[in-house]
Amino acid sequence: MGTVFSFTVRDAGSGPRRAGIEAALRRAVERLHRIDETYSPYWRHSSVSRLARAEITLTDCDPEVAEVLERCAEVARETDGWFTAHPGGRLDPSGWVKGWAVEQAVRELRAAGAADLSVGGGGDVQTVGGPWRIGIAHPSRPGELSAVVAGHDLAVATSGTGERGPHILDPYTGRPAEGLRSLTLVGRPPLGLARVDAWATAAFAMGPERGPAWAEARAGVEALAVLADGGKRWTGGFPALVAATAITVRPGAGAGHAAAPPTTEGGRGSRTR
Repeated sequence: MGTVFSFTVRDAGSGPRRAGIEAALRRAVERLHRIDETYSPYWRHSSVSRLARAEITLTDCDPEVAEVLERCAEVARETDGWFTAHPGGRLDPSGWVKGWAVEQAVRELRAAGAADLSVGGGGDVQTVGGPWRIGIAHPSRPGELSAVVAGHDLAVATSGTGERGPHILDPYTGRPAEGLRSLTLVGRPPLGLARVDAWATAAFAMGPERGPAWAEARAGVEALAVLADGGKRWTGGFPALVAATAITVRPGAGAGHAAAPPTTEGGRGSRTR
């Protein structure tokens, strides 16, 4: 998928249990490669590329392809069109698929008995068990973090310009979205990383006013936005997720600003430790 996936299993144990989890990890990696081969718009032979060229129809594809496109349409409805599987006019469901792929890997490891684990894909993270500490990379200061969140069973996704520049398009203008450097969403079950990641993309495209306000109205998710001028805004429940030493939040709920954390940890998107 043109990015890095990482796996941490803290309760792998030893003997047959460890062997079972290692086998599940191999299956998860194989599954990720199959997902890439099916959904990547950069592989000419992928189902998505062939659909885009009208060489095949949905009925010619694995049934999962229709399901993925329906989930994309569902998120488009949830976000009033700010999320789309057709960015720039071409078929590209990557905004859903990457987080969904992480969920598939998590499911494989849980089925093998792992209950304290983290899977990251392209800087976005889903954890099971915990507690886990997840650093949110600062979009304009490499090697620094905007915040560190902590908790159990978290899905953390960041959309922004830090790694790839202004690549997220406003679906209504076709131009790069403006006003934010990054927007991070933190979700809890039943929300998984696929929906949290797609919502983060949509909320980033909405901009600095609409995006955080939209996230505030969603159940089970909190947001941290880094503005173009370096200031920060967050939803009312976000401070409760912040690790004690990570960020100083002034009193009061809702959107606001905070000092950057005194840390030199870094990474792309969100990272666990």
